[in-house]
Amino acid sequence: MFVDETTVLLRAGKGGDGCLSFRREKFLPKGGPDGGDGGKGGDIVLRCDENTSDLAAFRFQPHWSAKNGLPGGGRDKHGANGADCALVLPPGTQVIDCETERVVAELTENGEHVVLLAGGKGGLGNNNFKTSVNQAPRKTTPGREGGTGTFKLVLKTIADAGLVGFPNAGKSTLTGCLTNAHPKVAAYPFTTLHVNVGAVEYADTGEKLFLADIPGLIEGAHENRGLGHEFLRHVERCRLLVFLLDMAGTDGRKPRDDYKTLGEELERYSPALAAKPRLVVANKMDVLPVAAKNLALFKKHHKCRIAEVSCLTGEGVAKLREILRAEVRKAKAAEA
Repeated sequence: MFVDETTVLLRAGKGGDGCLSFRREKFLPKGGPDGGDGGKGGDIVLRCDENTSDLAAFRFQPHWSAKNGLPGGGRDKHGANGADCALVLPPGTQVIDCETERVVAELTENGEHVVLLAGGKGGLGNNNFKTSVNQAPRKTTPGREGGTGTFKLVLKTIADAGLVGFPNAGKSTLTGCLTNAHPKVAAYPFTTLHVNVGAVEYADTGEKLFLADIPGLIEGAHENRGLGHEFLRHVERCRLLVFLLDMAGTDGRKPRDDYKTLGEELERYSPALAAKPRLVVANKMDVLPVAAKNLALFKKHHKCRIAEVSCLTGEGVAKLREILRAEVRKAKAAEA
């Protein structure tokens, strides 16, 4: 089960109370106060790990708490600090405060650490309140409460290229041809129900780029129809948008209309998303002469770079790998 959005309730640890204590030793009748301070409460820490793929761990365990600090002891003993609670999240996770609806953290780099909620400070023992006029203070302070809050975790996939297209266009098949991913492939629409990310590897240079297979969009996706907003957000961070079109016109659709509709849905969802660099991939070119005719009509209506492939026969896939590398390099250079 792929989970890319969930809500969690978090509580940092409470600080330990300060200790009220006096030295009582046989040969020290005026030993004085020796109450130690309480330990600090544990923090709620966010840790980014590229080996984590989704948020399923937090869907089924929404409550997370750090340990409380221990109280201080006699003989100036400091209470132990509470252990931190680390939430391991995949790259691309946004943390949104449910009360203010503000993004309070965003994890994008592997190994990144963020302290989301600080643990409470430990209380002071009575040894801290000793003065020349009050040599036997009976005052201590309690430990402070740690931070608490309810947060929404939202995963936005980080990939170099996002593969978008209508259901049954062949996105999962192409992902399997290009990358090390093995998405489900079947002859019916909406086979893919969650985002698949695979790596396209280049042996000659050791380069690696990540391709995200976004579940099929339909007209009205910007209004949350079909899979809607649930997956449109996964292409927000992609450097390159790869439009996969079914040139065979499966299900009676016209490729030129599909391209126009996909562009309009992205524009309505986010103009910045629609403005990203694009590459059009014409799939099912083995279905002749229908595919060739549809491609000719498409070129008349849309002036853009087109890569022709057949995921079934493998024709054009090797060339597409090189085109993808060049386009991603160009997008990276533009960002820099």
